[in-house]
Amino acid sequence: MALDLILRNARIAERPGAPVDIGVAQGRIVEIAAGIAADAPHEDAGGRLVIPGFVDTHIHLDKSCILDRCSSEEGTLAEAIAQVAAAKRVFTEADVYERGRRTLEKAILQGTTRMRTHVEVDPRIGLRSFAAIKRLKQDYAWAIDLEICVFPQEGMLNDPGTEKLLIAACEGGADLIGGCPYTDSDPNGQIARIFDIARRFDVDIDFHLDFDLDPSWTHLEEVCRQTEAHRYGGRVAIGHVTKLSAMPPAQFEIMAKRLAEAGVAVTVLPATDLFLMGRTHDHNVPRGVSPAHKLVHHGVTCSLATNNVLNPFTPFGDCSLVRMANLYANVAQTGALKDIAACFDLVTTLPAKLMNMKDYGIAIGNPADFIVLDNSDKAMTVAELSQPLTGFKRGRRSFIRPAATLCRPGA
Repeated sequence: MALDLILRNARIAERPGAPVDIGVAQGRIVEIAAGIAADAPHEDAGGRLVIPGFVDTHIHLDKSCILDRCSSEEGTLAEAIAQVAAAKRVFTEADVYERGRRTLEKAILQGTTRMRTHVEVDPRIGLRSFAAIKRLKQDYAWAIDLEICVFPQEGMLNDPGTEKLLIAACEGGADLIGGCPYTDSDPNGQIARIFDIARRFDVDIDFHLDFDLDPSWTHLEEVCRQTEAHRYGGRVAIGHVTKLSAMPPAQFEIMAKRLAEAGVAVTVLPATDLFLMGRTHDHNVPRGVSPAHKLVHHGVTCSLATNNVLNPFTPFGDCSLVRMANLYANVAQTGALKDIAACFDLVTTLPAKLMNMKDYGIAIGNPADFIVLDNSDKAMTVAELSQPLTGFKRGRRSFIRPAATLCRPGA
């Protein structure tokens, strides 16, 4: 088979040893070997680390870039929900598309090749945001695989019409469904209905859950119970779960084992959780970031993700998952190189597992998705905040951002 592209001198994270060449034909990897002899267009990775791309399991494209429309005086979760609820009443499909486009392009330039975006659906916004994000999914398929999770941010059972809209979105092509039990008057009832809808459409589930610092109660057990009852292990994820950060060691260990047994994955959102949690403390403020690396040791599939960008939930963000891994490594106080490298896995291989991707990885037969990083090592990529230099999606170049160069006198 004639090759369309050869990526030479690529250092593959999961393949220790000397750099190799990667041969591409018809958008897929067909050969991995040292010194591939073929007359084909080629790119030299220069011994740098090459990965199939970063994976963002939890972002909100529909409500990104609205800082100019909202205030963030208190910095609380309740304020953020209220501010965005008011703002989204006047969202148009064109507006959501344009703001989502800006954020999506940032993510692409930061090396993200797969993404799950949560999209709010309720009687105020209707299906306008969903329609806009569906267009983005199609229009940017050349650079990123986008998965859409529809969910009820402001409750479902206490918000007439929301469930009907969620079902309509699932009928209209949503990839999975989410929930937000802590905003409903009957949290367990919402969890049950979300499972019912997911089974009806045979889609996965991704909840916003336990977003506070009170370990005296939790919805984790109910989600685990329903997951086992519906035989949905491996198909359920929960985001935030900041309660886990506030649990004493013995309680945390019990919950970690429960999550692992039920097959419920966890996404930790460092930027948002750091910003919103602990607002009632005037000193010795808790971080509010759940220890993903400890959950992984107990067998829980975990990821780190962006969540919000430039809105009251998170008034900053550049969609860099390298930066998110670095932020988490600082918060989690990981200093050993093996532990820093594990933070890299939390934005690559582990989120790919969370999203049940069967074709993620640099392996023969998989899509030719490559990101060339300005480093040769996983741990040092996180430690030094190394940037992606170029990317390919299914064998076609999707972006380029050359490394900074010093302009020495006389050069």
